[in-house]
Amino acid sequence: MINKCLLLALFLFSSYLKSTNAQYTHADTLRGKLSSLRSCYDIHYYHLTIDVNPKRQYIAGSNEIQFRALNTFDSLQLDLFANLNIDSIVGMNNQLKYRRDGNAVFVKMHCEIGSSYTMRIYYQGKPQRAINPPWDGGFVWEKDINSKDWVGVACQGTGASCWWPCKDHQSDEPDSMRVTVSHPAGLSCVSNGQKETERVNKDKIQVTWLITYPINNYNVTLNIADYVHFSDTILSGGKKLALDYYVLRYNEEKARLHFKQVPVILGCYERFFGPYPFIRDGYKLVETSYWGMEHQSCISYGNAYLQSHSTGFDYIILHETAHEWWGNQLTVTDNADMWLHEGFGTYAEVLYVECIIDAVAAGKYLKDMQWQIRNEHPVVGPYDINYEADDNDMYYKGAWILHTFRNIVQNDVLFLGWVKSLQKDFAFRDASTSAFIEYTNKYFGKDYTAFFKQYLYHAAIPILEYRFDHQSISARWITDIKDFSMPVDFIIDNKRIRVTVGNNYSEVYHGKYVKNKVMVDNDLVLFSTIQAK
Repeated sequence: MINKCLLLALFLFSSYLKSTNAQYTHADTLRGKLSSLRSCYDIHYYHLTIDVNPKRQYIAGSNEIQFRALNTFDSLQLDLFANLNIDSIVGMNNQLKYRRDGNAVFVKMHCEIGSSYTMRIYYQGKPQRAINPPWDGGFVWEKDINSKDWVGVACQGTGASCWWPCKDHQSDEPDSMRVTVSHPAGLSCVSNGQKETERVNKDKIQVTWLITYPINNYNVTLNIADYVHFSDTILSGGKKLALDYYVLRYNEEKARLHFKQVPVILGCYERFFGPYPFIRDGYKLVETSYWGMEHQSCISYGNAYLQSHSTGFDYIILHETAHEWWGNQLTVTDNADMWLHEGFGTYAEVLYVECIIDAVAAGKYLKDMQWQIRNEHPVVGPYDINYEADDNDMYYKGAWILHTFRNIVQNDVLFLGWVKSLQKDFAFRDASTSAFIEYTNKYFGKDYTAFFKQYLYHAAIPILEYRFDHQSISARWITDIKDFSMPVDFIIDNKRIRVTVGNNYSEVYHGKYVKNKVMVDNDLVLFSTIQAK
């Protein structure tokens, strides 16, 4: 069972998310829409260079942006929050003109661009501070118990442009990236990927981290603190995987013991999803002052070394590690489809319990989260406005939808093969709900469009209505989607009968029965039932 601290945190999490009833603005469209001024070019490399001053809570630096033109154009859109000042934008030794519209930056090129191009944007300012990270994005300026600086960044939803200039849309990941950070001496800086260089001066340290895989913008991070480092290695997919841990110096002993669960978690996830996706960049857990975040190859961990489950695993390590596959390797194009990250990430927890215990324990784990499903809004949100959900349904309802689908398939070899195949075929590619449904139909050779449209695009879950008539029992589904059908298990006089039911009443059983011994089994399938008079 999830502990009380976790339940409280989950409640706070729901409270801090944006309302789906919000009025979306011009700024939301500029941030969320893949306009012609964004779709005209493809990013293939960033080099972010940044000086972090914790005392002033100030940053200054530049970002080198390398891209190729997808069609000829003379203007493009970048993104950088308006509270950060642009000093200049330079392209091919030419100063480029630009105009700002809130957090969007429209750059006028010195000539028509039809091939590869490099520009550098210089900027500085006091970045947005995250008041309640990771749910509201920005910098985290804290102190450890020894009053040493403890700095982090979390910006999912808010956008990476709250602290560095980029094309802030999930559809375009750079093929690789460098992050160079200057920070006060006496501290360590950890970012994504693998450490490439480090130069130590009297008052400052400059370190460069190299990311060798595609990465979505919100996953880019940095952490500065008085860290101690220890490591381990395991095999994943037959290759050596480095496990690196960066924790506050006074927490080393407890961290060494607590993180022994990591190889077990990675082993189970490899079984279900395939090898760890970022072998070259390694796997890191970095202690943060906030709860957690799935920063690629550099997971933020702040759960105070608590075991969140009676079986002895830490929920934050478990969930954020799942995102290395669901969210980092497979990334959605638009936030409207974030359930593909969070629903699969949450179902990964269920699969882990199944891996280390059994299916019965996994079923109980699934049932324990059901109370958090609200069914007030569709799981898939509106597109092109940088949507953020106001409830937990993309997590918990998403996981229940997947398990309901598993019960429909009734073939674990086929179902788990599909899960692993999704990872293989969508690796480092844009993902969307429509592409997911199309892929699933093709994989199973059967049309499940109505099933997924009902559960994902409509708030209400299916209602099974059944009635008694002499020696027969009839049933139908009440749904928003026409021509919906789904098998359901009836238990009639202690005998289990599986029948497929559609939107029109049809007979599901004929013969003698005792009315009060007729039950519908929905323990592991997400729907509700009513008995017709």
